[in-house]
Amino acid sequence: MSFRMYAREISPPVRISLLVVTLVSLGICSELKVRVRLSDGLIGEEILDANSENDDITVEFKQGDGTHITVVFDFKRDVRIVRALILGEPERGQNQYQVLCFVSRLDHHEIIPTEFMARLRQKNPHLVRTAEEKRGVEHLHMDMAVNVSHAGHLYTLIHNLCKEAHEGFYTRTADTKHWLDKGIETIEFEPLPQTVDVSGLQRCPSTLDLWQPCFCSYHLRLEWLPCLLKYCRSRRGAAGRANPYKCGIRSCSKGYRFDYYVPHKQLCPWDEET
Repeated sequence: MSFRMYAREISPPVRISLLVVTLVSLGICSELKVRVRLSDGLIGEEILDANSENDDITVEFKQGDGTHITVVFDFKRDVRIVRALILGEPERGQNQYQVLCFVSRLDHHEIIPTEFMARLRQKNPHLVRTAEEKRGVEHLHMDMAVNVSHAGHLYTLIHNLCKEAHEGFYTRTADTKHWLDKGIETIEFEPLPQTVDVSGLQRCPSTLDLWQPCFCSYHLRLEWLPCLLKYCRSRRGAAGRANPYKCGIRSCSKGYRFDYYVPHKQLCPWDEET
């Protein structure tokens, strides 16, 4: 599946009819809805919202089990926020829902810059998209718990997204050091137990007692992301040189695995042996 962009500063004379997304004039906010096939085989809809004023991109979708996923790529602060609102089973003693938040350093090669995301337009919105490249799983060991009552010290977006993640708000030591080195406002955090050194601590699927501490994992996959810009060459000009211009995007899917300590297995009902 290919995509088309149109850059106002260069007008290439060649028309490519197979391309399905157009790059248009830049606005402050821009929303793109993309139909994708989820990992469970169901058809879902990703909503990608680019805010050029804040220099961030938000991706939202709902999984087949009702879990609502929000991922924010904040280029200005080098922050990626992954939020999962997971529906519980009250008949099994669980809350109606549980919120997880994972805050980590942003890899700027993960998704195209905000200014280009804001210009994407879809020509055939009813088609189900499949990513051109399936990337592997990024494995993140979350060794810091964030104090929700002080989370607003980073900035309002994190506070608003993660204020309900009372027992599930995590980051990494290395990332907090990076933000401090860059002079970005920090968040108040506290160290989790060093699980690799705790004798006898098991992964949650192997823990029988619901009230015992264990090592939990949460997995998710973004099925469609505009991850790279494509460049084409225009016809040779008077100087005999072909000028490159941005003419499309490459789409990727990417998985994430977050490993973290929980004080009791009851807080990790989704991590089960397969």
